[in-house]
Amino acid sequence: MAKSTSPNFALAVLTGINILNFYDRQVLGALAEPIRHEFHLNDEQIGLLSTGFILLYALVGVPLGRIADHWRRKSLLAWAILAWSALTASAALASTYSLLLASRLGFAVGEAAVAPAATSWLGDVFPPERRARALGIFMLGVPIGGAMSFFISGPIAQAYGWRAAMIAAAAPALLAILFLWQLEEPVRGAAETHVPLGGRQSTLDLLRIPTFRWIIASGALLNFNMYAIATFAPAFVIRVHHLSLAQAGVIVGLTLGAGGIAGGLLSGFVGDWVRGQNNGRLLAAAGLAIAGVPLAVAAILSPQVWLCICLLALFYAMLNSYYGLVYSSIQDVVLPARRGSAMALYFLAMYLCGAAFGPVLTGKLSDLLARRAAAEAGLSAVNEVFRAAGLQQAMLVMPVLSVLLALVLYAASRTVAADLTRRDASAQSIA
Repeated sequence: MAKSTSPNFALAVLTGINILNFYDRQVLGALAEPIRHEFHLNDEQIGLLSTGFILLYALVGVPLGRIADHWRRKSLLAWAILAWSALTASAALASTYSLLLASRLGFAVGEAAVAPAATSWLGDVFPPERRARALGIFMLGVPIGGAMSFFISGPIAQAYGWRAAMIAAAAPALLAILFLWQLEEPVRGAAETHVPLGGRQSTLDLLRIPTFRWIIASGALLNFNMYAIATFAPAFVIRVHHLSLAQAGVIVGLTLGAGGIAGGLLSGFVGDWVRGQNNGRLLAAAGLAIAGVPLAVAAILSPQVWLCICLLALFYAMLNSYYGLVYSSIQDVVLPARRGSAMALYFLAMYLCGAAFGPVLTGKLSDLLARRAAAEAGLSAVNEVFRAAGLQQAMLVMPVLSVLLALVLYAASRTVAADLTRRDASAQSIA
């Protein structure tokens, strides 16, 4: 059977893989409360489950990014899917917290191949003027996968236990391999209209690009917030607004799904629309980041669950708009032959400096504030009332980081024009 060379079919398949990637990645957030009760964990230990995954994900991502630049991306993705599916299912067998943590560490190795290989692939089938929209659609895997995880896993866990929800999360990813094998892998640099493929841009050269350095810093700030939300949003609405596990899963899933899809689609259209301005995408990302700040504060402090959910969806839309706008800017300033390595390097620094701290520091701050609230009430034991107050206060760190995110993205917008000029000069010298 002939393999498909359709860019849109490739985008659909790779987006589907990314959806399942984030479904399995965020399943622990949906199941945090029953896992916490079974293993008698505090919020810092819950956060560490995500942080451990992120640290290993970041470290193995760099060699996998280099492999994505030189090996068949189709084969790399197929092996990655097999690995992460098996390790997601293995979490259902964990009898201790340590075994559960070990399953998530192994899971990270499988997932780390997806973003470098898939974004490099999309950069080779979509020309620059359509790239923001394509990457915005691809990154809909974040909200859709997360929404599916919360929406499906919460009710399954309430009915059959959290272990059954883990197994249910693992199975669908295997179907993605069948669709992946129908794709014809593109030649690297095939979609470029004026920039030669290039091949001499080292890792040190990538770090010499000012825009790329600013983007790495922005990724750290963004993903602190994204992983804190994914880890603690269900626990937040359970503790603060007294929802059941199933209700929390469905409501948080719908909230993050609707907000994330809206933000991802918005970023794709805006990004391609403003591409005529070299710094348009990064300026748009900065503006959307700052717009989310009052929404986050109001959502976290709202006493009404419906208002909290609506505002949280809008805040998440602002955060999720980042991907199409900023990832396409990475593709713009880096030569095609180094895009897999660039994305892996970006993920390494971004995860180690930001995402790794989001869950564990938010959890640690939540525990600290809960103990302080109990002490102020004259009690030595921390009950669920104080755990709710601690988590609510800890989540206020997110709007603060969104202000910093906007400032960093604005700084990146000031350097991108010069970096594009240097990229073209470098490509011509290689050619």
